[in-house]
Amino acid sequence: MPDIFHALPGIEVPVGAISKTLDEMWTQAAAPGVGAAAAPVLDDATATQINLVLHLGLHTTPKDAVAQFTVAREFSKRCPCRVVVLCPLDDGAGQPGMRAKIHGICHLGKTKSDKRCVEFVILSYTRQARQFLEDQVSICLSTDLPMYYWAHRFSSNAKLAEYTYFLTQAQRVIVDSSVAEDGVLEFPWPRPERLRDLVQARLLPIRQSLGQFLSRYPMKVLGEGLESVVLGHDAAHAAEARVLLAWLRDRLNQCGGQGVAFSLAKPAKGKRGTFALSFAYAGGKKKFAWQGDLARGTAQIEANLRGKGTTLSTAISLLTPEAALNEAMFY
Repeated sequence: MPDIFHALPGIEVPVGAISKTLDEMWTQAAAPGVGAAAAPVLDDATATQINLVLHLGLHTTPKDAVAQFTVAREFSKRCPCRVVVLCPLDDGAGQPGMRAKIHGICHLGKTKSDKRCVEFVILSYTRQARQFLEDQVSICLSTDLPMYYWAHRFSSNAKLAEYTYFLTQAQRVIVDSSVAEDGVLEFPWPRPERLRDLVQARLLPIRQSLGQFLSRYPMKVLGEGLESVVLGHDAAHAAEARVLLAWLRDRLNQCGGQGVAFSLAKPAKGKRGTFALSFAYAGGKKKFAWQGDLARGTAQIEANLRGKGTTLSTAISLLTPEAALNEAMFY
């Protein structure tokens, strides 16, 4: 596995001195933070609301690791937190069992007194040191604050299931089904009610837009005579289409439709970021069609569900990665 530990920012410190060096970091002008003129006082540094454990699986590349680190950093502007980043080594022969880095960032608000500070602890560990990981992480967390666990690009669901401490103690377990192993959402996790999918989260604006339009019709009108629902999509958004179709199936089944066929169309060639949704009704008198273009940020609805045609243009977007993380964690 590529050494993602070295790709991430931070100052390497002895594992046993993490807490001490974190405290020292905020008192030294050599760690000014992003956009700050001077290091924050210690009281500012302790304004932490949650613990976030970002666990980078063995399929994570250095570039990908930096991208997820950036998402966590941007998220910290919304929610000051202690972030612990875990970097496993598939083959740690000849390397220390565990290594550590620390990194601190302060985000300035509208005034100089409005500082939001985040602390990163980055831990690299070998398979031989795996048995000590949970104990070490518990020492790194801010005490008496909730923990959220974000598992990214694990090589298998079974490997992720071995981390029982995180899966049972976290307020939320967050995965991205677009890059996880198939079946990650159906796997028998110890606390399945706490599992959240980033794909579902970033679809929030689309789900809201469709839901707000369709909710103007009685459930009976939507379900009666409905025969099929087809969702077309481009290749890059296959995961979003799969999750969106599952959401539609759940909602439309509540409208009383019987024997409705739900399907995904073959990925559209050429244009990136396009969706095409259509409802087919018996007799052909009712109609609903929605086409979205993420690149342009626009969507078009054509509907005739109660004898009167409607055409409507709406906005379309996906949540940004940091906003999707916020949605998955707290909603």
